[in-house]
Amino acid sequence: MFKRLVAGATVAMLATTVVSAVPALSADAASKKVDLKELNVQFVPSSQADTIQAKAKPLEKLLKKQLGIPVHVTISTDYNTVVEAMGSGKVDMGFLPPDPYVQAHKQYGAKVILQSQRYGINDKKNDGSNTDKLVDYYRALVVVKKDSGIKNVKDLKGKKIAVQNPTSDAGYIFPVVDLNKKGMNVIKNSKLVTVKGHDQGVISVVNGDTDAAFIFDDARNLVKKDNPDVFKDTRVLKYTAKIPNDTITLRKGISKADAKTIQNAMIKVSKTEKGKKVLNDVYSWAGVTKSKDSNFDIVRKYQSQVENIK
Repeated sequence: MFKRLVAGATVAMLATTVVSAVPALSADAASKKVDLKELNVQFVPSSQADTIQAKAKPLEKLLKKQLGIPVHVTISTDYNTVVEAMGSGKVDMGFLPPDPYVQAHKQYGAKVILQSQRYGINDKKNDGSNTDKLVDYYRALVVVKKDSGIKNVKDLKGKKIAVQNPTSDAGYIFPVVDLNKKGMNVIKNSKLVTVKGHDQGVISVVNGDTDAAFIFDDARNLVKKDNPDVFKDTRVLKYTAKIPNDTITLRKGISKADAKTIQNAMIKVSKTEKGKKVLNDVYSWAGVTKSKDSNFDIVRKYQSQVENIK
């Protein structure tokens, strides 16, 4: 009798285990909102890469909650690296500035889904403070030391200028083109010094390692904590034309349905307190808005122009 009871209990336990396992599997399947098995996300560093890595990491859990799949966040070494990684399928979603986005679209069929929003910079105050208006564009600055003898763009002749990678809109393309329009060909007549990160460009000017730097408006905020007098010690020599804000871009091959789901997921994340913190800490974004490829035609125009400057 005892053996029969034990056997019966064993069968009952197995049945219970099987039944209870079914809802768990169904729940996992239901939580998966996209066909992708995982989402590999890569950021482009606008300041020191190790600092951005720590700030961007929380996005993994936030997006996983929305999409129901593992999310992996990494930081690329430069703009070209993430474009190539998206082209080879190693990266599914890239946080790309305008120029790298245009390149990724042209070479590999990448598609923009979102564009960042920031509060405008109150340039008249020259203290890095924001306006109360959300905008989908920014400008680049040519910044010099306040007591510098550089008074106009032509004074940049023979001077050392801190720049970013040649694919950087604010750190290279737009300043080079707009300065050329004012009669100053810095490629030919100045010494361009490539630094990694707009914060390093600012620091190089503050320390006197370079005479000027091409930075986004206003990258001086990145170093304000360690250099509280940075706005007093530097001044803006030149503002460029408006540049479309950075993108969130998907590689070719992601279905329209998945793209829409990821787009909506990022919008939802951007409205949460934790999501807002990630976007603000990494890129000083205040939000995201839906975007389209034609928004970046001005970038294509500047790309064409910079290629003709030698």
